[in-house]
Amino acid sequence: MRASTIETVDLAPADLLRRLAVFRDGEPLRHVHDVPPRQADPVDWPDWVPPEVVKQLVATGVERPWRHQATAASLAHSGRHTVIATGTASGKSLAYQLPVLAALDADDGATALYLSPTKALATDQSRSLNRLDLDGLAAVTLDGDTPYEQRQWIARHGSLVLTNPDMLHYAILPRHDRWIRLLRGLRYVIVDECHAYRGVFGSHVALVLRRLRRLAEHYGAKPVFIAASATTGDPAHGAGRLCGVDMTAVVEDASPHPGVTFGLWEPPLLPDITGEHGAPTRRSALTESAELLAGLANRQTRTVAFVRSRRGVELVASLAREHLAGSGRSNRVAAYRSGYLRDDRRAIESALRDGELLGLAATNALELGIDIDGLDAVLLCGYPGTLASLWQQAGRAGRGDVPALAILVARDDPLDTYLVNHPEAIFARPVEATVLDPTNPYILGPHLLCAADEAPLRDADLDLFDARAAEPLLAQLAEARLVRRRPTGWYYTGRNRPQVPLRGSAGTPVDVIEGDSGELLGTVDAASVHQLVHPGAVYLHKGLSYLVDALDEDDGAAFVRSARPEWSTHPRTTTDLEILNVRDRIAHGPIALYYGDVEVTNQVVAYQRRRLPGGELMDEIPLDLPPSTLRTVAVWWTISENALAEAGVVRADVPGSLHAAEHAAIGLMPLIATCDRWDIGGLSTPRHADTDCPSVFVYDGHHGGAGFAERGFVAWRDWLTATRDAIAACDCATGCPSCVQSPKCGNGNDPLHKPGAVAVLELVLRVLDRPPRP
Repeated sequence: MRASTIETVDLAPADLLRRLAVFRDGEPLRHVHDVPPRQADPVDWPDWVPPEVVKQLVATGVERPWRHQATAASLAHSGRHTVIATGTASGKSLAYQLPVLAALDADDGATALYLSPTKALATDQSRSLNRLDLDGLAAVTLDGDTPYEQRQWIARHGSLVLTNPDMLHYAILPRHDRWIRLLRGLRYVIVDECHAYRGVFGSHVALVLRRLRRLAEHYGAKPVFIAASATTGDPAHGAGRLCGVDMTAVVEDASPHPGVTFGLWEPPLLPDITGEHGAPTRRSALTESAELLAGLANRQTRTVAFVRSRRGVELVASLAREHLAGSGRSNRVAAYRSGYLRDDRRAIESALRDGELLGLAATNALELGIDIDGLDAVLLCGYPGTLASLWQQAGRAGRGDVPALAILVARDDPLDTYLVNHPEAIFARPVEATVLDPTNPYILGPHLLCAADEAPLRDADLDLFDARAAEPLLAQLAEARLVRRRPTGWYYTGRNRPQVPLRGSAGTPVDVIEGDSGELLGTVDAASVHQLVHPGAVYLHKGLSYLVDALDEDDGAAFVRSARPEWSTHPRTTTDLEILNVRDRIAHGPIALYYGDVEVTNQVVAYQRRRLPGGELMDEIPLDLPPSTLRTVAVWWTISENALAEAGVVRADVPGSLHAAEHAAIGLMPLIATCDRWDIGGLSTPRHADTDCPSVFVYDGHHGGAGFAERGFVAWRDWLTATRDAIAACDCATGCPSCVQSPKCGNGNDPLHKPGAVAVLELVLRVLDRPPRP
């Protein structure tokens, strides 16, 4: 489809979607789903809202609140911790602004704290609040760019401080004596876009919020928590686990919406082109999304394409502009991602609001609530990882009474392939619950040190952190001479402030340095160093390629040089796994499913060079790198050799069958847990030393676990059923990226046996579904 082939007559979203599909070979449109429109349900202003606040809000165009806004606001005003989980553009901000503005109006000493996962969202909230001409309202943003003098002013005078969990962790809590006014007057803590806090990052933020509660109570405040979220499964439980309080959920959306036509789109196979091991290859989702973005922009259909990576954003925008060359509209498509200067981001946001831009390729920064109205269409370049994010992104489109268009463009990936061919998994499945684990000892321990450094930890404080988990950890920290027990509590004894990164992994990041100039190009987190910047690796940065000449882990530096090699590099790894403890199990005859603690030892032993663009193997070069050890949690299943033979899996095919099932299970885990396939790892073996039989393991790729494997154990039936169905439904003969090949396989996707994987999964499902014997 070339952009110039799309005529510019107005079409309904469903007609436009099918018209776009006409210009593509291979019938890419797999399914069309219509989300019906929703009528507004406005109510009167609650009687506790000050008249001046109502007057100012009406002046900005808010005539009356919708029912869910008034309900959530009144719950919070009455002192109940509240989470509002409604759709995109449903006005959740008004629900938490009303009780905050009422509190600030009634008490000069009252304060509130607003937390968001991105700077842009806090800035957007500040802009909307400062349009209100209210006495006593000093809504100010605090982030890493805030000058020291301004931080001092905010600490002394800010009544509503808009910041992020990182600044709370690094700047406010450690220096709480400078923030006494904020903490002593703290009436409300707003946790916006709380569905974004999941996995390891969410567990860190949960503990930061518990430390905040402790210090606020130390200064005499007991704030009410108000969380705002995209639609999630069991929002009261998820937000309550995040904030450490019992939450009341408001989920009925009373805002108007014109409805959405939602298309599931699978790029066609590329004729006469094969990938690894001769597998069929689909057209790139990035390329497909770029052409769709160009086609929609050429029709003057205002569109945002959500792309998962920074590099992908730049590529989609660049290709879309190329397709629009000669149309006069190429300058009306842009890219938007983190890493841009603040002024550049604001200019792009303004141009999109004003209609100067027709197309935008963006990361999820625009998903998280930035006030962009008037979009006609949204493209999702690959499944965003969770249904919550999918509906959040799709909800950015829709204006007035004009129905919106959303298209999910599938990547060549097991989960994406499964979803576009099983639409019920999107449209008939409840949104997943947020997964996090604040009792993870590898996360809780460092935060206990932070808390003890901020103020001595009393026995009464430990319930905030789950005393059953905190007490043994404090004993271990005391043995390590990091804390000391006194009659008045636990005291931190370290010389320096505990260093606890919220968003990165444990360990020191490695700087990537251009060897000739000494320029710092970027950093690589400790967990990814051996994979990404081993000697000889091809390292990509801002669309440019470099070769790694040397890796000096002692000095934390990788030295690279600019190059344009005709190959890509792929690390080869070995993995050993030891079972430490079984927490739970389900067993029926020859099959057993387990959940427990494991220790994983991983070592990058070599790397392959593969010729571009075809991917043919050139050679394999050995490496001498130290192993890394990870203590985490896993879900695994074991099968007797006799059961495999009876299921038709011959001995020679057992390794490939288990390996293929492992890859597909990892790829489908995000269907039931809020994770990405890169958050988890796996191992399969025809005989494991600890089980003495064929076994498949899937483990959390974070120290102590992140809740993903536990979710896999609890939802094993849905998880493994979807895994089997995804493999069986794939049209390839021997396995491809859409079913059993993995982009991160340390063994080069060898061996793999697709039919055997289906047989293995059918056997596990059939046997485990049997009722237990009396």
